[in-house]
Parts: sequence; C-alpha cells; structure tokens
Amino acid sequence: MAIETKPEEAPAENPEEAIRRERVFLEGPQTRSTDFFDLCRIMREFFRGFRRLHFVGPCVTVFGSARFKQNHPYYDLAYRVGSGLADLGFTVMTGGGPGIMEAANRGAKEAGGRSIGCNIRLPHEQVPNRYLDKWVEFDYFFVRKVMLIKYSYAFVVLPGGFGTMDELFEALTLIQTRKIRDFPIVLMGREYHRPMLEFLQKMVTSGTIGAADLHLLMVSDSVDVAMAHISRYAIDKFGLRRVPQPSRILGEE
Repeated sequence: MAIETKPEEAPAENPEEAIRRERVFLEGPQTRSTDFFDLCRIMREFFRGFRRLHFVGPCVTVFGSARFKQNHPYYDLAYRVGSGLADLGFTVMTGGGPGIMEAANRGAKEAGGRSIGCNIRLPHEQVPNRYLDKWVEFDYFFVRKVMLIKYSYAFVVLPGGFGTMDELFEALTLIQTRKIRDFPIVLMGREYHRPMLEFLQKMVTSGTIGAADLHLLMVSDSVDVAMAHISRYAIDKFGLRRVPQPSRILGEE
C-alpha cells in the first residue's frame, strides 16, 4: 500500500494565518462578506473531507497525545492498539500527527491494515506522520472532529491532553444524546484516567449525569480485552456496512 506524498487538494497556507482567521471567526459577528467567505471555507473543508474519506471505512478512531515519543510505554500501547484494530479488519483513523497518533497509524500499517489521518494545521507540533496511507488537512477543529467521528464504529482513547479530552467528551455527548449510535468507547490506561473516572463518579453523585452514562465507557490496560470488547459491541452488534466503491467517472479513488 503506497504512502502518499501530499494530501489531495490541501491548500498551501501559513498555519499562523489559518489560526488568525479562525480566531476572528469565533470572536462574534463580522461583516456580511467576511461571514460569507468563512462559510465558503468551512463548506470547502467539509466537502474535501467527505470526498477524501468516503471510501476509507469501516474505521475506528484512536485519540491520544501528540507528545509521547517512540520509547514511551504509551507509544507502544498505541502501536499495539493500531495493530489489533487492523487485525479486526478496521481502518485506523487518527488525528494524523505524531505521538499516540503516529503509533496507532504505524501499528495498523505494519500489520497490513489501512492507516488514515485527519490532520489539523498548527504552527507547532502537528504535522502528518509518515505512516499514513491517506490524509486530509483541516484549518477548523470542529470540521476535523466531525470527520473523526463520522466514519467510526468505535473510539479508543489513550492518554492525552485538552484535545484528547475534547474529542472523548464530544463522542460521549453524541452517544448520550443519541445523535450517534452507542458505539463502544474504550479508555486505555487505567492509572492515567483514574482521576477523571473518579470525577465522573462525582458527577453521578451530584446528579449531573446518570449512573448508566458510565456504562458508555470501557476501561482497560489490555489490548486483547479492548479488541474483544470492540469486536463484540461494534462488529457483532452493528455489523460492518459495505464500503461504497469509487467511481472512475467522478475521478474518485
């Protein structure tokens, strides 16, 4: 499976400028023309993402920090997760960057599976890793999150920072509110996630979430246990929909 050298239709733009424009976009009402052109850019990102990722599934998305290096135990854990998902027949999708994302993509690719990235353009830290078979780059975080969720039958969350927590709670909220099906969410790394799980229990006690909401999460340190859980609650429960085939007439791949 060949590694592509660049993402399709990705505009060559200074990441600093993209961040400046998004910051302005989120600062409230702008001129009508500015809002119109922002909308056009957002629509273009959605269109490019839909077109590029239409044939990649079925996927499992792996979330985690960009900051763990190759010799870190969490990197090795993510690598084994990616390999296990590939063995189940899933395409492994990540945010496309280094650290946990690279490890999961690498594990999938070296196991003979497919490896996909949804990269966010940032001035520092985030560049597409070299284990991707296909990737798309985004300026808008919220567009990228839609893509990471839209094509997945399950979500695996490894240790990470604000971005990882944002992605985790986005998936939890969508499942809790039935905006998406109750796809399995697996937290890998009991000790790292223990304080968060204790806080979630406090939320149950306080009545801000229900006790049943905690059943949306499965926590493990074992890749084998995690893969068995995903097999049972993703493959056995939902089946795997047939992947549509590209049309040469439409220039799809």
